[in-house]
Amino acid sequence: MLLRPSDEPDLWQQLFRELNQDAFHLEVRDEYHVADEDTRVRAFLAGEPAPYTFTPWQDLMRETTGRGVSVSRVRVVTEPHSGYQRWLLSVTGYNEDAGEDIRYIPRHLAGEVPSDDWWLMDGARVVYNLTDSTGAPAGLAVTTDPGIVAYCHEVRERLWKFAIPFGEYSQR
Repeated sequence: MLLRPSDEPDLWQQLFRELNQDAFHLEVRDEYHVADEDTRVRAFLAGEPAPYTFTPWQDLMRETTGRGVSVSRVRVVTEPHSGYQRWLLSVTGYNEDAGEDIRYIPRHLAGEVPSDDWWLMDGARVVYNLTDSTGAPAGLAVTTDPGIVAYCHEVRERLWKFAIPFGEYSQR
């Protein structure tokens, strides 16, 4: 199933509300250009104080983890960090406060990684975050193909073993 960006907010809520056990996100890009983040990223990079406000995503994560569903992610990042990744490190604590377990692995230690971001949901469904060449959201692709699901399980297990918890990584 392929969905346009305009379908995404409702679909993400539906996908997370259907979860029973866990969701794992693999992030592999050093730059993203998400409309509701761009202003905050620019302010951060300009050294401007930007008060943080909780996002609908964090509300959804609190709701999801409050039901006992585990939400985790591994971010594969290039060092030194891009401006976007520096900003992301500055706000990741809010996502952790909302219940996510977020870990980092430097790209040079990760070995081979997929070129696309994806979510593995309840170990049975993979949701690809599609982006255009600039990193802007371009929709989602959802599959339950057993070969793709098995591959994503393998990638998650391999990277999770080496990924550094956010609190530890941010102190490096």
